[in-house]
Amino acid sequence: MILLISDLHLEEERPDITRAFLHFLQTRAPQAEALYILGDFFEAWVGDDAMTPFQHSIAQALRTLADGGTRIYLMHGNRDFMIGNAFCRKAGCTLLPEPSLVRMNGESVLLMHGDSLCTQDEAYMRLRRWLRNPVSLFILRNLPLATRHKLARKLRKESRMQTPQKAAEITDVTQEEVPRILRQYGVRTLIHGHTHRPASHELDLDGQSARRIVLGDWDKQGWALQVDEQGFRQTPFSLA
Repeated sequence: MILLISDLHLEEERPDITRAFLHFLQTRAPQAEALYILGDFFEAWVGDDAMTPFQHSIAQALRTLADGGTRIYLMHGNRDFMIGNAFCRKAGCTLLPEPSLVRMNGESVLLMHGDSLCTQDEAYMRLRRWLRNPVSLFILRNLPLATRHKLARKLRKESRMQTPQKAAEITDVTQEEVPRILRQYGVRTLIHGHTHRPASHELDLDGQSARRIVLGDWDKQGWALQVDEQGFRQTPFSLA
């Protein structure tokens, strides 16, 4: 059995989400052979060298799960793309490139965070290209810690202000991108997060059935996609 989650946006200001995640790690996750976290695991990340006691505690909880035999894979999101190898070593997880091809239930599956599919949001895509540029990342990681925190607060504030003003189709996946990326990687199943719109979309890909599974975010409730011999099933659960 494999579990996939995304968009927890962990932060000290949401202890309900943290409690639910730790409960998930202690009860459901140990039954899985692998846990995939597809981005925006944390609300913000300014560098492994700036880990707080809260972030250390999350890393330790993941390490406990990994030591129990569950493989953990982590993918960058748009909020935590500066997570690096130091955190992964402490947490016992493997950092995945985006996109990543994996085998699930005997088929190749494409995993993404999903923000790169939102190509109609041109302003965000420009910012994303700049932030993910290796030169930009080098500069960001070497800025003073106070400057990094200030920049992270500025970006989060702008995102909160701008996103509600954008049309729904702008902040969602560009429909034409889905068949293009499926063809590019030769798969018929795509799993991603980012949009906070959990669903399973069936589509026709050159005469064959294909699907795009969108992982839910952990805000009003938690979401986990379970992959086993019965297929791909995503279910919500209470954060209480």
